[in-house]
Amino acid sequence: MNDHHRTPVPPRPEGPLRGLRVIDLATLFAGPLCATMLGDFGAEVIKVEHPRRPDPSRGHGPAKDGVGLWWKLLGRNKRNITLDLSTPGGRDVLLRLVADADVLIENFRPGTLEKWGLGWDELSAANPRLVLARITGFGQYGPYARRPGFGTLAEAMSGFAAITGEPDGPPTLPPFGLADSIAALSTSYAVMAALRGRDTTGRGQVVDMAIIEPMLMTLGPQPIWFDQLGYVQPRTGNRSTNNAPRNTYRTSDGKWVAVSTSAQSIAERVLRLVGRPEYIDEPWFTTGSGRAAHADELDEAVGSWIAAHTRDEVVAAFEKAEAAIAPVYDIRDVMADEQYLALETITELPDPDLGTVRMQNVLFRLSETPGAIRWTGRPHGADTAEVLSGLGLTGADIASLHAEGAL
Repeated sequence: MNDHHRTPVPPRPEGPLRGLRVIDLATLFAGPLCATMLGDFGAEVIKVEHPRRPDPSRGHGPAKDGVGLWWKLLGRNKRNITLDLSTPGGRDVLLRLVADADVLIENFRPGTLEKWGLGWDELSAANPRLVLARITGFGQYGPYARRPGFGTLAEAMSGFAAITGEPDGPPTLPPFGLADSIAALSTSYAVMAALRGRDTTGRGQVVDMAIIEPMLMTLGPQPIWFDQLGYVQPRTGNRSTNNAPRNTYRTSDGKWVAVSTSAQSIAERVLRLVGRPEYIDEPWFTTGSGRAAHADELDEAVGSWIAAHTRDEVVAAFEKAEAAIAPVYDIRDVMADEQYLALETITELPDPDLGTVRMQNVLFRLSETPGAIRWTGRPHGADTAEVLSGLGLTGADIASLHAEGAL
């Protein structure tokens, strides 16, 4: 094995999850991102890919010199091995990994692991303390359980797309993995809850995460609104049915800003700032829903003032007035913004393929046990021999597995 493929030597162990071992069997994208976040805070993550069909995220999106860039983010802090779980040898190796693991994350269709003799009964027999996180589009049971499931379907079926877009336009899907990312965050929380439960019972358990459910949770009170009032939230573009002014507005230099007035005091400050204090004395101005019913008038007042000033002038004036505003950024703005720079939200890392790369830092800051990015996404199967040797397999054992097609 050459130096390029050798596992990087990590710095001093960081993060509150050090000592936790996670096996990542998942692909595209919720499961792998969950494992990434656990790895960022110190868990030892072993990413398992098929020997002949690598994780599709290696080929998603732009590449540089043939190197997939998304993988560098999604595969960070993971050792990488290959296993064909449908072979006897691959099954045996996985069970040996599971015996010393805390968490296994998978997103196969329900019944796939069972077909390979790797269902919950077999996994928990190998390690009664294992937490098995199962992420699918629709959950492990029910009439849709065996359907292929992607985040896009959750964005549609949860009600998100129905309320997104202009009132006279089509339902709108996000141009990125929103539902997958929310499911990844939710699964991370679920895994930690299951591990805390293990502290009490001594036993592991199954996490059943349906991607349609956390997406629905983020939509807030829609179910109870419908249940109690028969109310169905409409598409309102950038406006809100709960308050106004709330919209994006174009500045004189052709840029955009977003204004929110969820709090009554903020709404009053905005209208004073734009020179229209007479609205504050209107009876309807005293509630968010009342203001929303007069969104046309308020948008005209705020929008015309903003249109007469540059983005920098608008942001400075709103800050001085202690009113809520944000410039509408693209990624170029994000990478240069002084607040993101102060938080070190984007970090620079060495990479053996690309020299240095910049990507999102760990998700949050802990004062005593901070997370860390120890290395970027590794080559396909780069750590197979090392990990299997650590399980006690000899060179002859590994060669036999190669011959079987298990590696």
